[in-house]
Amino acid sequence: MVVLVVVAYVIGMFPTAQIVGRRLGLDPTQQGSGNPGASNVYRLGGRRAGVIVGVVDMLKGAVPVGITLLIADRPEAHAVWVAAVVGHVWPATRGLRGGKGVATAGGGGLVINPLVGLACAGLFLVTVKAARIAALGSLGIAFAFPVIAALTGEPGWEVAVSAGVAAILVVRHQSNIRTLLRS
Repeated sequence: MVVLVVVAYVIGMFPTAQIVGRRLGLDPTQQGSGNPGASNVYRLGGRRAGVIVGVVDMLKGAVPVGITLLIADRPEAHAVWVAAVVGHVWPATRGLRGGKGVATAGGGGLVINPLVGLACAGLFLVTVKAARIAALGSLGIAFAFPVIAALTGEPGWEVAVSAGVAAILVVRHQSNIRTLLRS
């Protein structure tokens, strides 16, 4: 279990945005919003670059969770999910200054609970299409995942873990929340 969690954290630290940005002559940690995530790379480097970062960041959550489900059980998979998100958000290799964790959390969430994950992906797409604000979609799915999990009868401990992941996303979105409240 400890090995799985440590490996998931290390995978979560993979600097997707910096690697893609470097290939484009950009540094998303120093440009745009300064956030090493898909939205900032999308704004700086275009749709293709943003999609690549988003997909790889989703895989950072999905792959460790999927492997864990194959060799262990749901409690271990949930621990790995949290570890991958924490690795992305607070990477030891970058002074605990990482991304906001939405794609990594979403990838792990899709594997942990595909129906809830797909519902949240749909909510994200509709929200972003309607509001044109990625942060609003991100916050919407952070709140929606544990609520939908509870409504679909998932065990209380799973709902609590998903609420914990949601709390990480909300903490990382504090600047976005302040901006949205001022609007």
